[in-house]
Amino acid sequence: MKRRVDSRSMLPLSRSARPRAGDPTGEAFRPEWIDFERGIRVGNLEPHERITQILKLGLESRHHASFVIDRWGRGVYWQWICWLPRPNREAKPISNNVNFGCAKLFISVDQKGRVFKSGLQIERGYARGPEPYPGCLLRSDWDWHRLIAQCEPGTILDRELSRLVRDAGFVVELGGFEASASFAGEGFSSARQIREAAKGAPRREWLGFQLYYPMPEAEVRACSGRELVEAVLAVFAEVVPAMNCCMQVPLEGLPQARLGLHA
Repeated sequence: MKRRVDSRSMLPLSRSARPRAGDPTGEAFRPEWIDFERGIRVGNLEPHERITQILKLGLESRHHASFVIDRWGRGVYWQWICWLPRPNREAKPISNNVNFGCAKLFISVDQKGRVFKSGLQIERGYARGPEPYPGCLLRSDWDWHRLIAQCEPGTILDRELSRLVRDAGFVVELGGFEASASFAGEGFSSARQIREAAKGAPRREWLGFQLYYPMPEAEVRACSGRELVEAVLAVFAEVVPAMNCCMQVPLEGLPQARLGLHA
């Protein structure tokens, strides 16, 4: 019988290089800083306590590449944070200074559903102008085009999405600032569903793709800070093969074990 993989099952997958003394390892992180009322606390913390720096160190240790941090939010609490590989962005001939064009790993808090999300995000942005703000209009070198090209049955991306969504409790969403299409469990049949959903999206509205693991509030509260950090890094490890399908410069890293998906 297939089962949903919980966060503790992912912990052994997140081991990476041994940290140095003083590095932001996650020991100082507190799970209550994932606040389901206000967002993810980043402000008024020491660098070694911040989830931004903790996850950046984990990713750079594993993949031996520099990561750029971006976010949505201001002040003490942020609603969405991402990490994108710098080599992939720098390889883009047109958009090498635009984060929107790059596949990225992200975390966010769904305050309405009281779910903590972590996973992969790829943006189309606005497919037709006028451009509401600089850098948000789809260009020919964006990773979105590689994503859509892989949205066919039998591709590597299709196999990765099937493994994660149908067997491991991950969710695929496509939409603007609110999801307009969502696929989970047996509701996911193939990556072609993403392509078809994207075809109907208004070209003058924002559009993006997310593949994420939903962690309910109770599951977050049951973790220590270090366990939560390790679970997020494990989720990132699981989505990197799908991410690599969509980037000009794939991530390197340690061979990745697979989750045990059968009870």
